[in-house]
Amino acid sequence: MASMRDIKRRRDSIQSTGQITKAMKLVSTVKLQKAKGKAENTKPYFDLMYETVSNILAKSGNINHKYLKAGESDKKAIITITANRGLAGGYNSNIVKLITNSDIAKEEACIYSIGRKGRELLERKGYAMKADYSDVINEPLYTDAKEICDEVLRAFTEGEIGEIYLAYTAFKNTVVHVPQLIKLLPIEPEEAGKTAQTDDTPMNYEPNEEEALDMIIPKYIASLVYGALIEAVASENGARMQAMDNATSNADDMIASLSLKFNRARQASITQELTEIISGANAIE
Repeated sequence: MASMRDIKRRRDSIQSTGQITKAMKLVSTVKLQKAKGKAENTKPYFDLMYETVSNILAKSGNINHKYLKAGESDKKAIITITANRGLAGGYNSNIVKLITNSDIAKEEACIYSIGRKGRELLERKGYAMKADYSDVINEPLYTDAKEICDEVLRAFTEGEIGEIYLAYTAFKNTVVHVPQLIKLLPIEPEEAGKTAQTDDTPMNYEPNEEEALDMIIPKYIASLVYGALIEAVASENGARMQAMDNATSNADDMIASLSLKFNRARQASITQELTEIISGANAIE
């Protein structure tokens, strides 16, 4: 059995850790409320944007446009959204697993990383880093999403990459966060038509379909990326809050167990001292 000093030292250490995890839980809870409100307020816009573009493409028939067909390159860009910090349970590792277990080969993937943790994990696994925008996740802005999309779209139109994907954690509610890997480009009208509410009315473009799609689709992609950033921030804080809550509960359980061991060790020590005193008294008599 460990000595009373060792048990007390370990119990004090766990108490200090528990105080830290409890404080981190409170901080994450406050941040979650702010991020959750922002995600819930912006989600209708991005859902409507997706529905609108899906309807446009579904009603447009066969259009020969650069954003509607895969590029010649076999490289695939993956905009990967993770966190800059850990202590969030499986939040970061789930995105990495999503990518590594996907049909995209490591040799074909070009990672546009948002978040240091995902970048570090993917680099260790041998994935090529095309760009790093880790500072963006601290306070996402639409201008940041547009800058990232402009760079990725430039690589797409110049033939450096043939497809564009987005890996992020969708925010469902405080306790449910779902890692997702979605295809951004090329947009396939057939796939868009499956979710669009279509009728027989044809889509007419003014001035023409080329100019219209050149304006609409980049804004559409930027909006999806910005929406993913907002949801990812809410998911990160929700995951960290849960992780710190579990850590605090585990610390309380360990403290209770160590307190019981400490009391047993103290009782054994007192009993031994009494036994020695009684034995010494008997020996004198």
